[in-house]
Amino acid sequence: MPLLARRGFTIVELLVALTLLGIVSTAIYKVLVNNQRLYLAQTQTIDLNQNLRAAAAILPAELRELDAVDGDITFMGPDSIRIRAMRQLAFVCATPQLAIGLGQIVVTIRTTPIYGNRQTFSRGDSILVYWEGNPQTRNDDQWLNAQLQGDPVAGVCPDSGVPPSPAYVLSLQPQWINDPSLNKPGAILNGSPVRGFDKVVYRSYQSSDGSWYLGQRNATAGTAIQPVVGPLIGPNGLTFTYYDAGGAVTNVPTQVAQIEIVLRARTASPIRGGTGVQDYKVDSVVTRVALRNNPRCGPGAVPPRLCS
Repeated sequence: MPLLARRGFTIVELLVALTLLGIVSTAIYKVLVNNQRLYLAQTQTIDLNQNLRAAAAILPAELRELDAVDGDITFMGPDSIRIRAMRQLAFVCATPQLAIGLGQIVVTIRTTPIYGNRQTFSRGDSILVYWEGNPQTRNDDQWLNAQLQGDPVAGVCPDSGVPPSPAYVLSLQPQWINDPSLNKPGAILNGSPVRGFDKVVYRSYQSSDGSWYLGQRNATAGTAIQPVVGPLIGPNGLTFTYYDAGGAVTNVPTQVAQIEIVLRARTASPIRGGTGVQDYKVDSVVTRVALRNNPRCGPGAVPPRLCS
């Protein structure tokens, strides 16, 4: 067939083809956009759920260690709490010399085992030493607060065999050093636990981006507040409620036996719902923590019970 006699596409055919192509392309585009929106919505929902799960794990783990009777709660409010957060557990390996008139108290600690996220001590660290007092009764047992006056010195546990067991020698000058009822021979025994702690604040705060977060600040280290979970729905995104041993709400730190935590969080950005309207997705978690580090019996026991 001659080249000039060959037929091409008519204008109508081209218009029909372009129209069909546009319809198909629009349908594919809508499917892709909807899939992308669905993916973003699911991703943000997963992030929101993970945030809530993290909060439900972090806060109870910190609060469960507290002994309110011994002053582990130093401040409590409806959206903030300041606590002595336990970071180390070690053990005395030599009965310390206690007596009125000593300039300082020396405590020898085993280097192994030490449990927690710090395996050593430093100048200025705050610790709690278990004070046995009279071994014949539990009524006087308590934790005494102290602070390291210098970096630990390498030593040896005198109760170890061969080879000797290494130790940290801690120098303390606590406030109770001049109290004859506490600073008396034999009141702290070999094997007594020693706990290192940080002064930590948990509270809701508004960051520079305008969003609200659950934040943590280490007052011992003097660091700035850092976000832990968020964003929250606003200034009322975090609520603490404090209960005594009888289940009544209390505002006395030494009477706290349980703490209820309510956390209300939202997605980082709005999500388009089924109606086509974009809005934040909100979820919440409620948990109640019983403070377990309380005296087993005698004064301060929760619930109250007598020592046999």
